[in-house]
Amino acid sequence: MLKKRIAASLIVKDGIVVQSIGFKKFLPVGKPDIAIEFLNQWGIDEIILLDISATKNNLEPNYEMIKNAALKSHVPLTVGGGITNVDQMRELMHCGADKIALNHAALTNKDLISKAAHIFGDQCVVVSIDAVKEDGEYKVFDYINHKVLDIPVNKIAVEFQNLGAGEILINSVDRDGSYLGYDIDLINSVCNVVTVPVICCGGAKNAKDFIKVFNETNVSAASAANFFHFAEHSVNITKSIVKKDMDIRLETYADYSDSSYDENLRLNKKTDEVLENMLFIRIEKDII
Repeated sequence: MLKKRIAASLIVKDGIVVQSIGFKKFLPVGKPDIAIEFLNQWGIDEIILLDISATKNNLEPNYEMIKNAALKSHVPLTVGGGITNVDQMRELMHCGADKIALNHAALTNKDLISKAAHIFGDQCVVVSIDAVKEDGEYKVFDYINHKVLDIPVNKIAVEFQNLGAGEILINSVDRDGSYLGYDIDLINSVCNVVTVPVICCGGAKNAKDFIKVFNETNVSAASAANFFHFAEHSVNITKSIVKKDMDIRLETYADYSDSSYDENLRLNKKTDEVLENMLFIRIEKDII
């Protein structure tokens, strides 16, 4: 069985990584290449960089930003935002992107999915679906026009798969920035109808949410954005806790296996005696 993956979503607005809350409020975090450098050092499995302002402003992808991001990334890098044709996809791959994410373009030009899969292979094509729950049903959310479409999420996921999508990225608008945990019902509504890998995003607060979604759904990867940015070594700590329940990659020297955590799964301070002894321990520099 393939190991579950822990991914990081970087939401980029006007060239800056932002903290997104409900797809409405955006708080600045920092430069994409710096965020990527830290995530790599902390042992993330893959990075998903989504430029939410490019399509809205009728701009092409920011190729220079992707070049700089790719130089810092030593894990698979998925890039989305501003993509309308295969020539742009080809240029993004020349800049260092490993996979391409289509969102608004997948809704307005479905043939683009098939063209991309034919040229680059379906393993390079990720289709991102933003979802909201309305009247008890999960429907597609159009983030460009900020409105709910009368399109069931599970049905469009199957259609995208049949067109050639190699992965489905499902984003919960309702849970975005909420720290309420992943929407298990939404994720299962997609996982139960497609056979391609599914990545989920929206609502993660700590390692408990990753354990829950891995145990209760068939997602191949769980992604988080906001909470990875605001706690040092957040990826390592999350992985060390999740690894106790299931098989995941953990390739950093800092595995936190002998650490304790508070009720929110934040790292507790070690005793002064332990910290003093640690001064004499040789720690090799991580090579991810």
